[in-house]
Amino acid sequence: MTEAYKAAKDELLKRRRRSEEDNERRHLEISTKFPEISRLERNILNTSIEISKAICSHSKNISELIDRLKNENLSTQHKIETMLLSFGYPSDYLTPKYTCERCKDTGFVSGMRCGCFDRLINKYSILEIAKNCHIKLSDFSDFKAEYYPNTPDSNGINPQDKMKLLKDYCKKYADNFSTDSPSLFMLGKTGLGKTFLSSCIAKELMLSGKNVAFDSVQNFLIKIQNEQFGREPGNTIEVLNETDLVILDDLGSEFNSPVFQSALYNIINNRINLEKPIIISTNLSLSELKEKYDDRIISRLMSFEPLRFFGVDIRQVMLKLKNR
Repeated sequence: MTEAYKAAKDELLKRRRRSEEDNERRHLEISTKFPEISRLERNILNTSIEISKAICSHSKNISELIDRLKNENLSTQHKIETMLLSFGYPSDYLTPKYTCERCKDTGFVSGMRCGCFDRLINKYSILEIAKNCHIKLSDFSDFKAEYYPNTPDSNGINPQDKMKLLKDYCKKYADNFSTDSPSLFMLGKTGLGKTFLSSCIAKELMLSGKNVAFDSVQNFLIKIQNEQFGREPGNTIEVLNETDLVILDDLGSEFNSPVFQSALYNIINNRINLEKPIIISTNLSLSELKEKYDDRIISRLMSFEPLRFFGVDIRQVMLKLKNR
């Protein structure tokens, strides 16, 4: 049993207990204030017992007897509902209120797992992925524009100005995030802040209650491969379909294999078909990407909104400043 499955099962149990306790409280309230309603409820219980006895008796007139007892129960239930309304209560005040009325918070309907159970499993799977992610989450306030060169490069581009605009764009993206937000493709050499700004977006969305699956491409693909070969439980592909935002960091660093390429294509293609955003970052150039990946993957990556990063390796800049 996976941690996500266990957490979902525990959540259903808590919901069911909460519903039952609340229903008991309402019954106690009504029985104290209106004993006549409590008496009618006992009549329904007694009639239900009679129905069970009739079924076991194999009487010749069993169908007729059961119909009569059922009608008596319906009539008594109608009296209870009418009385509740007359006393200012909803007619269903004594009916248990479940979070999921379909499965009554059991997680199963006719032996099959209910959709609410699947949604909870996905929710806790996403949280599990976030917990196991080794990428540190950062704040936009920690962005340091002064780490980027403030002079034009060989192409006439001022990295500091460009990165200020890029940081503002990512902050606005996080602030206005929705299922209609575009997918982003972050391109640039190593150490320019792609992982940093991705983690800022992830943190902002998590704080606002959104589900974010954030990790390196390699970690996701290894997990998917292990699941496919039965080496560990779970369904990471399904989880990545369900979450609000998927962030795949460091595309191109993973081992190149047909299995990994197929899984990567499925992740990207599923998100596109579901019209859900995905953010992918890479240190590779476009020519390097085309050498490594097939046309299907490249075609989909080219449909994303490109964010090009400029400057020099921030880690080296920080190291120099530290050693001064």
